[in-house]
Amino acid sequence: MSPEADRGSVPYARGIPLPTSGPLWAGFGVTMMFAGLVTNWIVSAVGLVSAAAGFVAWARACFPDEAIEPLPEGAEVPLPAPMLEPRREHARPAMPGTMHPYRAGIHGGLAGGVAMAAAAVAWGLVRHGSVWMPVNLLAGVFLPSVSAESVEQLKSFQGGVFAVALAIHAVACVFVGLLFTVSLPMMPRRPLLLGGVISPVLWTGLLYATIGIVNPALERYVEWSWFFASQVAFGVVCGLVVSRSRRIDTMTGLPIADRLGVERHGGGA
Repeated sequence: MSPEADRGSVPYARGIPLPTSGPLWAGFGVTMMFAGLVTNWIVSAVGLVSAAAGFVAWARACFPDEAIEPLPEGAEVPLPAPMLEPRREHARPAMPGTMHPYRAGIHGGLAGGVAMAAAAVAWGLVRHGSVWMPVNLLAGVFLPSVSAESVEQLKSFQGGVFAVALAIHAVACVFVGLLFTVSLPMMPRRPLLLGGVISPVLWTGLLYATIGIVNPALERYVEWSWFFASQVAFGVVCGLVVSRSRRIDTMTGLPIADRLGVERHGGGA
C-alpha cells in the first residue's frame, strides 16, 4: 500500500483538534469551589460558574463530533507510526481492557463507610464515652460553629449536625469507592495493597498537613492512630467489595461519541 493511501487512516489526517479553553476554565472552577470551603461561599459560587462554563465549552468541542481545524492546503501529513514488536504476554497494557462496574464502587464505598464509621464510633466510646463525638467533629468540615463548641456539646446528639455529617460521609465514601473502580484494575495482582495500605497512608498524610485549615475542631481531638485505623478499615472493606465484583469490558479505542451512546441524526451514515 502506498504512503498516500496509508495517510487516509492516520488520525487527524485532514486537520487537527480545534483549541478550546474549556478544560482550563473547568479546572480553575473546581479549584475555586474547594478553596471556598476554607474561605468564603462566594469563592465557591464563582468557581461553580467557571466550572460549569468550562465543562459546557469542553463538551461542545467534543460532541457530537470533535471540532477539527483543517490543515492548510499542501501541509505535510505524518505517515503512520512503525509497527512495534508484539506485546509480551506478561506485559500489562497502559489501559485495562476490563474494569469494575460503577455500581460496585458505590456499594464498596458505602460498605467501607460503615466500617470506617464503626472504627470512629469505637474511638468515641473508648476515648470520650460518646458515639456522637466523631459525628460532630466530622460536621465541622462545613459547620464552623462546631469549632467553638465545648466538649460536652460535642458529646451530645445534635440533629442538624448529624444530618450534615451523614451527608459528608456518604458523598465522600461513594466518591472514593468510584475511584477504586478505576484504580484497582491497575493493580491486578494485589488490589488490596492500594486500598488497605497505600490509600490510607496518602489520605492520612494529606489530612495531617491540612487539617488545621479544613477542620480546626478535629485537629484538637484527633488521635492519628485511630484515624489511620479507620482509613484502613474503609480501604480493606471497599477494596474487597470492588475487587470481587464481576468485571466488564471497556470501550478503549472507540470514539468518545460511541462510548457515550450519542446518536447522530441526518446527513451521516
